[in-house]
Amino acid sequence: MESGKVSAISGSEWEVMRVIWTLKNVTSHQLVEIMQQKRQWSVSTVKTLLSRLVAKKMLATRKDGRQFVYQPLVTEMFAMSQTFLALFQDMCAMKVGKALLADIKELTLSKNDIDDLMQMLQAKRKTAPSEIACNCLPREHCCEGEQ
Repeated sequence: MESGKVSAISGSEWEVMRVIWTLKNVTSHQLVEIMQQKRQWSVSTVKTLLSRLVAKKMLATRKDGRQFVYQPLVTEMFAMSQTFLALFQDMCAMKVGKALLADIKELTLSKNDIDDLMQMLQAKRKTAPSEIACNCLPREHCCEGEQ
């Protein structure tokens, strides 16, 4: 279903995608009704967001009679993972762990999610380096030691 990278998408585009991922296939009429109930969005707003998502290759569209039907071209997990990784790749490498810790503290996770994270971290620990070097600037100007 997916390959390559996911284009950056706005918060509103995420909302539309979440509905489409849940329903698998949705007509423009169905989506307009749902988004009007959820967010009081106009027909033109929903159609603009759909057009953007098609252009970004997040959605496929086909005509079915007088309706357009939309379906995702990427899975939700793939889009989430690609977006998450892109964000962290733009940060100072030595501070990613601290940022991740701060985020985990704020997120609501199930016990199963926490168990899975603990298993993954235990396995990753076996090959992890002692420390991560700053990748922001050349070594003589780096931010090592900053928090």
